[in-house]
Amino acid sequence: MARSPRPAATPARKPASRKSAVRKSPARAPGRTTAGAAKKTVTTPAKTPAKTRSRAAAPPAYRLPDLDEATLAPAQRDLLAAMRAGPRGAGLGLRGPFGVFLHAPAFGALAQELGAHCRFGTSIPPRLSEFAILVTARLWRAHYEWHVHAPIAQKAGVKPATIADLKAGRAPARAAADEKAVHAFVTELYAKRRVSDRTYGRLHKLFGDAGMVEFLGILGYYALVAMTLDAFRVPVPGDAPLPFPEPKL
Repeated sequence: MARSPRPAATPARKPASRKSAVRKSPARAPGRTTAGAAKKTVTTPAKTPAKTRSRAAAPPAYRLPDLDEATLAPAQRDLLAAMRAGPRGAGLGLRGPFGVFLHAPAFGALAQELGAHCRFGTSIPPRLSEFAILVTARLWRAHYEWHVHAPIAQKAGVKPATIADLKAGRAPARAAADEKAVHAFVTELYAKRRVSDRTYGRLHKLFGDAGMVEFLGILGYYALVAMTLDAFRVPVPGDAPLPFPEPKL
């Protein structure tokens, strides 16, 4: 049987010339760029000048009206005269806790008598009494109380390093043994609202029964003073800096 003829072979294509393989880019209009080639321009916002550091916050404003000695009511004048006739002396002014007490003379008369006894009339040595007042002032962050009693405590024999430790909120490691006993008692009483037998016993050995009653009276009175100073925001004298940072309310 005869074979059918093969189809004619398709002529091979010539390879495209190198020039024709390279496509020509379309002509760019002057001043235009392709989207891919365009660089993004990042606009950096202008820096605002740094805010100047604000001045130290002013002490909080006193919450009671200032008193003028010339316009005091008779009961207020009597109370002021009684306080000046006592151990605090004739130089007592109208600020501090006593200025607050003058706004309620009947209460103030009782409070100042208790205060005079607690500071000047107990059997507790002045060094330990003033040390306890400083511990109380630090726990309450009572600026005026600390400002007034820190130099009194130092004059009574409390070491400057011990006062610095108290002010910074540190346990007074370099304090005398009796001062450490006072510090342990006061801080434990505030922290736990109780004191252990060991803590009580250390102080009882120093003061005895009557002395312990007096010592608790000192703590109570100066806590009253601290609350009075803090609640009414009694300012420290003059331009003296605040001993402690003010809490945010």
